[in-house]
Amino acid sequence: MDRGTESAGYGSVTDPTEPGRVPLAVVVVDREGLVSHWSRGARRLFGVPKDEAIGRAALDLLPVSGALPEDRDITPYEADDGPGPGLEASLDGGLSYPAAGRARLSAPGSDRVDVLWWAYPLVGPGPERLLVLAAGADGLHAGGSDGAFERIAPDFAPHTCFPGAEDLARRLPEILPGMSVGESARIVAQVLELGYPVLEFSQNDRVPVTPDWGVARRAERKARRERAARALAAGEPVPEELRDEGEDLEYAAVRERLEFLNEVSGRIGTSLDLSRTIIEVSRAVVPRFTDVAGTYLREQVVAGEGFPEGVPDTTTMWHRVAVEHTDEPGRWDDVVPVGEAMPFPAHTPFFQCMTTGEPVLVPRISKEMGHAIAAQFDKRDIRPLITGRSMLVVPLKARQVVLGFMILLRHPERPVFNDMDRVTGAELAARAGLVLDNARMYTFQENVAETLQDSMLPHIPPRMAGCDIATRYLPGTLLGRVGGDWFDAVKLPGGRTAFVVGDVMGHGLNSAAMMGQLRTAVQTMAGLDLPPAQLLRNLDDLAQRLGDSYLATCLYAVYDPIASELHLANAGHIPPVLVRAGDGRSELLDLPTGAPIGVGGVPFEAVRVRVEPGDRLVMCTDGLVEVRGEDIGVGLAALCASAAHPAASMDDACDTIIRSLNTCGGRKDDVALLMARLNGIEPDDVAEWRLALEPAEAGRARAAVREQLHDWGLAKLAAPAELMVSELVTNAVRHSRARPVALRLVRGDTLLCEVDDDDHELPTLLGTGPLDDAGRGLRVVSTLSREWGASRSNTGKTVWFELTLPRR
Repeated sequence: MDRGTESAGYGSVTDPTEPGRVPLAVVVVDREGLVSHWSRGARRLFGVPKDEAIGRAALDLLPVSGALPEDRDITPYEADDGPGPGLEASLDGGLSYPAAGRARLSAPGSDRVDVLWWAYPLVGPGPERLLVLAAGADGLHAGGSDGAFERIAPDFAPHTCFPGAEDLARRLPEILPGMSVGESARIVAQVLELGYPVLEFSQNDRVPVTPDWGVARRAERKARRERAARALAAGEPVPEELRDEGEDLEYAAVRERLEFLNEVSGRIGTSLDLSRTIIEVSRAVVPRFTDVAGTYLREQVVAGEGFPEGVPDTTTMWHRVAVEHTDEPGRWDDVVPVGEAMPFPAHTPFFQCMTTGEPVLVPRISKEMGHAIAAQFDKRDIRPLITGRSMLVVPLKARQVVLGFMILLRHPERPVFNDMDRVTGAELAARAGLVLDNARMYTFQENVAETLQDSMLPHIPPRMAGCDIATRYLPGTLLGRVGGDWFDAVKLPGGRTAFVVGDVMGHGLNSAAMMGQLRTAVQTMAGLDLPPAQLLRNLDDLAQRLGDSYLATCLYAVYDPIASELHLANAGHIPPVLVRAGDGRSELLDLPTGAPIGVGGVPFEAVRVRVEPGDRLVMCTDGLVEVRGEDIGVGLAALCASAAHPAASMDDACDTIIRSLNTCGGRKDDVALLMARLNGIEPDDVAEWRLALEPAEAGRARAAVREQLHDWGLAKLAAPAELMVSELVTNAVRHSRARPVALRLVRGDTLLCEVDDDDHELPTLLGTGPLDDAGRGLRVVSTLSREWGASRSNTGKTVWFELTLPRR
């Protein structure tokens, strides 16, 4: 087809015996009922020039039933047999859903012509209200057989000459739900590129409505079929003389329903996203099977949770998750808003459906039933929307459990739901229920995975001794919500903090489980104050014992805010970035890489790096910097650049890094990010004493602490601090062997007091009785302190406590 045919509006005929072309009339009617577009095909079919048709009333130009005025300027058409239902109602705005039919007319200068027409209401902000297509039926004959086009139905794409047509073309799959995605794309591309309308006939494709294809049949045969159809619809035996007609109709009806179910099955379940699946299920049945579809699901299904088995009752809450309809936009929104939850009483057909698990058919909703249903909607009158309509309620079941139900309503003008529709609806609901249950279980598994991941990630305070901390975790989006990346910050003796970032190789629950084991092990060994290289060595040994498949990278750093120093060791992890506060320069720290945890037999080395107050340490996993097809050096350079970017806060700095490096779509790996601003602790905020191994040193320690706290303006803490220091120093002097006892006070966000001795045995909090001589000291410390603890060191142990600083 070339551009010379574009205004004529030709369509193609796909027929196994004789393919060809037929003229297609394309007429657009505006909201005033006037013709705003009249194609060359319309001029040929109806015999009226375009300049005479534009702006005239559509009722004057198109074949409709009823007598026509004699004083018309334009020759009217004689509609011998009437237009079939719907065209006149469509032209005057009486119908809001697609309609189709036939008419026999006499056009000026032409013989009598049989016409097939389709009317499609247009929805949108433009002035256009109705698109009417018409074609001469004689041009569709193949070999003159009466039944040659009996099984033919049209698909179409609208002409692009009128405003809003491009948007209408993009919505082609909604107008013609029977069309495949590929076929829709092909036709839309053809329309937008060439600009002419398309009327395609196929033996397989169907549209929501089809005209009476009996144009070439004798009235007697039509009447016989109608009698047979009435008998089938009523469930009565078909008379013997109509048996052939009845069998043909029954076979065609069954075939059509199978095609519909297969079509619906292909359109739902395209993803495991629960919200998208709900929309797919609702839109699959409107308008071809029904005019209104309301979907209700159990509360737990919407939340992606499990729920107890058993039959729902009157207390079961049902969420309205979707409402699709062919009525004017917004008509249902206020009365039955999506998202509302409500129970249903026992006398309603909805309760019957969800308790029996069987479809419930109501041929027509009576005024009494409409009133009973409307009673469930507080202060909202739903009766005008449902009374007089045919209703079918179908259960959404999976594995013998009712997940929800669909309320299907047909306009009063459409045939009522019958027993065959009930069977079709049940099969449709069964397929939809299984798809919804798969999406629900996937959502449930995602929720479980997220809960597991959240439980394994630590909740790190934003401030620790001498540093501010911010973290981010992003789960992998394609390979699951659970991964093996983790971060942590562990409080150490001496006001120090250990920073950890690790990445277990792989994804899923196994990696997450290994991550949990390694993280716990790191916390335990950090509490023993092991040097970084020794900690990684022990962690590697543990991974070897857990199994050969356990591999992970890990970066471990200890920050000493008093000495202004970082002590770092690396096990196959990407290096950290240090952003200098003085000039804003960022650099990758040059660390011995080491082998991943779990390789075994590989030594680890540690390095010390001097830092200044205000420097920032950035540690992350490779999921943030790795880009498929690029060298990892590119990502590391981007990390350095984004980390050096000024930010108002630590959280803003983390967000800047995430935005800068997480821009490519399709990220498959999870990301862990830890940033610490190394504020340090000023020398004036630290006080230290060396105490001899004599009992009298406890008194000296009390006096020193009291004086120091008064100098710091913390006199309110002097009494409890003196008492606890006296207990710890007394115990240290008693158990030390040779080395003097060390006492240190550190003023930061809290008051930290530490007592060191050379005894490796950790003290234990014991229950004490009235006559016990020991154990009361730690009981006093536990009662009066904000927090306390003890840890081993290379030279002995440290016992510490913290007190909350008074508000100023």
